[in-house]
Amino acid sequence: MEDAVSLTDTPHTRSADASFIRRMLRMRETGLVAIILVLFVAMSIASPYFLTWVNMRAMVMAFAVEGIVVVGMTILLISGGIDLSVGSVTALAMVVAGWLFLNGVDPWVASAISIAVCTGIGAFMGFFVTRVGLHHFIVSLAVMVIARGVCLLGTGGRPLGLYTLPPEFKFIGQGTIGPVPVVILIFLAVVIGFDFMLRRTTLFRKVFYTGSNEKAAAYSGIRTKRVIFFTTTLCSALCGVAGIIYMARFGSAQPTFGIGMELNVIAAAVIGGASLKGGSGTIFGAILGAVLLSVVSSSLALLDVSVYWQDIIRGSILLTAVSIDHYLVKKRA
Repeated sequence: MEDAVSLTDTPHTRSADASFIRRMLRMRETGLVAIILVLFVAMSIASPYFLTWVNMRAMVMAFAVEGIVVVGMTILLISGGIDLSVGSVTALAMVVAGWLFLNGVDPWVASAISIAVCTGIGAFMGFFVTRVGLHHFIVSLAVMVIARGVCLLGTGGRPLGLYTLPPEFKFIGQGTIGPVPVVILIFLAVVIGFDFMLRRTTLFRKVFYTGSNEKAAAYSGIRTKRVIFFTTTLCSALCGVAGIIYMARFGSAQPTFGIGMELNVIAAAVIGGASLKGGSGTIFGAILGAVLLSVVSSSLALLDVSVYWQDIIRGSILLTAVSIDHYLVKKRA
């Protein structure tokens, strides 16, 4: 028995274990998990309502659909882009599908058309970025204003009540399979699928190379313009998917929905390790960032903190995350 212990507990084994622990501690995700756990413990003491099933379900539902948009934003940030129009495009997806449904189109067909419209908006932005040469920031800012204007123009600024949506359509936003909401299952499918592709597929590895150094990637044979066009289009397409789920969940199309969503989405991605300079980030880290923001929002609401202070705190969290990202980028350089 002693011989067996001596064979397994060697200096090399101890060194490997220590190295693994050091790598884990250096990971951004490990720090986020620790912060989230501390917040959970603190809030369970501060409020008896925090760890209730109702509050936990509300938190998960709050970040799940927005988390689909976070996935698209993270991939776009890794490629070196950014999209300020995500909130407006998500609202537009609701309005387009809702308007088509009220005019007699099957809700599934209306949803497919709406997602296609959002994908076209992403392709439109991708064209101006890759062919015209404009920056993502300017193009997405313009599209944010245009899309919101279309939402308000098409609805007169009033929500579209979709009271006659069929139950099988509402199921994707309101139904459950066992105890698990369908929204959560869709969210997990999107996260796991894109996380796997980002880590394992050649196409998504090119996203990292393009974001790290676009010129070097182009010299190595990667068609970087196509990569950027693809990630820009993908982000808007996922906004379309999120918009349809929101419509099914609320049973209405809200033209003012998603105002300020870009702040939460970008903050979640950056907190999770996605660099604003491109070339780094993970889906898992970004989702942890979304979870952290959801926990913070829930905690502030339960502690009866003014909504004005909540905006200040969320903005401060974003500024802190960007500052840390800038520091880490400079340190790597």
